[in-house]
Amino acid sequence: MKQVAQRVVPLVALAIIACGRGGDRDQRAVIQNRGSDTLLNVAQAWAEAYATVNANVAVAVTGGGSGTGISAMINGNIDIANSSRKMRDSEIGAARENGVEPVEFVVGYDALAVYLHEDNPIDGLSLAQLRAIYGEGGTVTRWSDLGVSVPGCSSDEIVLVSRQNNSGTYVYFKETVLGDDGEYKLGSRDMHGSKDVVELVENTPCAIGYSGLAYATEHVGMPCVAVEDGGDCVTPTVATAVDGSYPIARPLLMYTAGQPQGAVKEYMDWILSQEGQCLILERGYAPYTEMECA
Repeated sequence: MKQVAQRVVPLVALAIIACGRGGDRDQRAVIQNRGSDTLLNVAQAWAEAYATVNANVAVAVTGGGSGTGISAMINGNIDIANSSRKMRDSEIGAARENGVEPVEFVVGYDALAVYLHEDNPIDGLSLAQLRAIYGEGGTVTRWSDLGVSVPGCSSDEIVLVSRQNNSGTYVYFKETVLGDDGEYKLGSRDMHGSKDVVELVENTPCAIGYSGLAYATEHVGMPCVAVEDGGDCVTPTVATAVDGSYPIARPLLMYTAGQPQGAVKEYMDWILSQEGQCLILERGYAPYTEMECA
């Protein structure tokens, strides 16, 4: 399993606010944490749980997409950026121009699931079929092109559900499924968050979407995915994300502006501890390394 990557490091800024009444001198550290919508649920769960671990630290969590978090980290507006993709070379360059050396932490793994309406009879897809569905120039535009008829989809037209381009999920799907030079077809419905993708697919018989496994509900189907047509088809699960057998599994990342210090370091250490990693497992993601959880 991959280990935490650490690089060179300036000091991380913490926002400190005074709390209490009258002459109380107690102070509470506030860690600003922003970025990936894929990580949003577990980041909020971590923040809530950490309040019981260290009452002197509050963690403020917001989403907005991986690109939004990375940009805010580069500009010194937050302490930790959540990302479901690696930083681009251009982003690392911009950070260094700002005097920031990003430090990457692998905090878990996720299976990027393909979602279908619960009445869709398809139970498996290959990467080539997904490229033909989502990729620019792809020839699959109707469900009948895949040899199926979907109840409730009288038009037979595939409704493509995607993410906005500042999303790490959008970028990872593009790189892994469409290829480095691949582009998305025009005409997709681009959603702000992972939950929005699943909700739209739930309510749209003609739709197909992709999102993190942790956002699955009982009202959507998740076909297995094969690297090649006719090859082994692997179902997205925590186990197949951990062992890497699922073709669209990915690391979940947190970036700090330099080596974390003080309250930020303590928080990152806790996230990577057994307690923090068992919490990510409870939320439907895979820990960054093997953990014994009750």
